[in-house]
Formats: sequence, C-alpha cells, structure tokens
Amino acid sequence: MRVRAILVVLLVIPWLAAGCASRPGDRVLVPGPNLPEADVVTLYAATNRMRHEGSPDDPTPGFSNARATTLSAARFSISVPPAHSAGNIEWPGPDPDPLVDMTVTARQDMPLSALIDDVASEPERADVRVFVHGYNTSFQEGLFRLAQVTHDSGGEGAAILFSWPSNATMMAYAADREAVTYSRDHLAELLATLARDRRIGQITVLGHSMGGWLVMETLRQLRLTGDDPTLRRLQVVLAAPDIDVDVFRAQLGVIGPLNPPLTVLVAPDDRALRISARLNAGQTRVGALNVADPQITAAAEAYSVALIDVGDIRSPDVQGHSRYAMLAALYSSMRQRPGQAISDAGAFVLERTGAAAASPFILIAGGLADN
Repeated sequence: MRVRAILVVLLVIPWLAAGCASRPGDRVLVPGPNLPEADVVTLYAATNRMRHEGSPDDPTPGFSNARATTLSAARFSISVPPAHSAGNIEWPGPDPDPLVDMTVTARQDMPLSALIDDVASEPERADVRVFVHGYNTSFQEGLFRLAQVTHDSGGEGAAILFSWPSNATMMAYAADREAVTYSRDHLAELLATLARDRRIGQITVLGHSMGGWLVMETLRQLRLTGDDPTLRRLQVVLAAPDIDVDVFRAQLGVIGPLNPPLTVLVAPDDRALRISARLNAGQTRVGALNVADPQITAAAEAYSVALIDVGDIRSPDVQGHSRYAMLAALYSSMRQRPGQAISDAGAFVLERTGAAAASPFILIAGGLADN
C-alpha cells in the first residue's frame, strides 16, 4: 500500500504543478457591475450540491461538495471582457474589473420547475445545451467554463450546467467517482424533465472527462428504465471521456445506437488520461483512443459511434485535456463552411484549421450543433 501511495503522488505531480495557482472561491459568484461594451452570457445551473451560506461580508451562498438529495437551480449572467482570448477564462481577482475579467453581473436562485419554464419561454422552441463537467471541478469552475464555451461558439438557445458534487481537489479521484455514481438519478431527472417539455427543441449533452462517465451511466439508466422517449430527444457528445474501454463497450451494448450517433472527442496525447490509465491498472481510457488504428475504426462503426481525433487542436491546459474549449472558438468559423452534420459512425481527424481530414462535417460539440 505504501508503494501504491507513493506511485499515486508521483503520477499526479504534473497535475499539481499545472494547477498550483489559487483556485476561484465562491466570491466570484457575487454579482458585480456590468460594463456596457462587454458581452453578457446568460446561463442556467442545475446541481445536486448542497448550498453553503455566505459570510456577512459575502452574503451570496455558494455550492459545496456535500451531496444534496434534490436539485437546486439558478440563472446567472456573466460578462465577458472586450479583450477576451478565445478558449480562456479571465478569472476575476479580489477586485473584479469587467474591463479585463469575466464577472457575474446577475444571479437568481430558483426551483427546477422555474428553470424549465424560463428556458422554454422563447417565442419558438428553444434548443438546450447541457454541460456536465469533469473531475476536480468546483461549481464556479464549471459555470465559468460553460460561459467561455457559450460565448466563443456564439451558441444559440439555453446553456445549462449540470454540476455534480466534485470534491474539487486533486487527490479525490476515487471520491469524485463515487460522487458521479451518486448523481446518475439527478442527471436523469434533469434530462427527462427537459425532454418531456414539448416547448423545448433539440437537447444536446456534453460530458467532459469523468462527466462523460456520468453521462454514459445516465443514458444506460434511461434505457434500462424504458425511457426511450428521452433518449430520442438527446444529441450526445463526450469530450476526453475518462471511461475504461471495456466499460464503454458494455455501456454501448445496453444503450444501443443513438441518432445522431454518439460523438466522442479523443486525443491519444491526452496526459491527464494517461495518468488516469495508470491509476486504473493500465486500462486504456476512451478519450485517448487512436483513430488511426483500424480495429478502433471498425469498432466505432460497429457500435454506431463517431470518433473524432482533436489532438491537433491547442488545449487551454498543459495536459491537453480540455481541447473542447478551443473547439468552441473554431465553431464560429466552421459553421460558415460548406459541410454536413455527422450522420455516419466511424473515425475522423479534426485538423488545426477546423477541417475534418477524413470527412466533411459541422462539429457537434458543446451543444453547438447547427440544426
């Protein structure tokens, strides 16, 4: 056990070195002033985290890693500074400056039913994008990442963060896996509630890293409980999913083919997934599959999965684990090009230019489909 503990510490050193900067606390959720020339993104959040009350100096409650039994919901407005760099999050400091920082300008807590009504209140059927964050992620980190993706993509429709109770600490990998297991019913509740409302149009779900495992387990649960109507409403994307390949195959066996196909963004050089594989007895992670392998391509077609290698895209993190954040910025230019949505399973390579080397398509990622 001592040898294994030492190994775990050595493996996570690259992560610790990259993430040693102070992380944003609940303070960033306190609404501040808006800048007229800043873009404002409206986001929703549904979470099974417990609220923790603020202090007298900071009366706005945040969300902890404690597990709630019911979903809470909220609406946020986040301003994006004029000098925003695509793919990045300009975190506010102790004295937020909307000229250079992303800042919360408004917040309204609400029950889930009010969130659904708000989302569906558009004159026409509203498309919805649900983002499920990964391991080691706080509520505010997931919220600001969704703000960046939504802004950079120019995405239309409503963007919803599903924030499960990650411990938001590097050494809690196993605890986070338990937390996503706990969260399957709550994500299924959110997706089913959205799907039942006929005022809502396309529902796109993006699961990143360990959040991809949560999405797959939720899809499996929906199928096993006979909720096929919800599954038929979903368009699903997994970005760098931290899932054992054999587990993924078993999940697909239960879920069956989706229409459009389940889309998986992979990169063989993803350092975070290499570490995850070592922590999991060397088991390859789905997000690190090599689409150049003919066996992988054949398996993707057999299971009706679209595998897209995004390894040529720059990642905002040094581990190459968050390339989906940069794809959002590419989407604005990609949607102007002739192409077609992915309609066939198989393997594709996305080049730095935003073009597919193996087949033309319009990216379906982060809920950014152009329907």
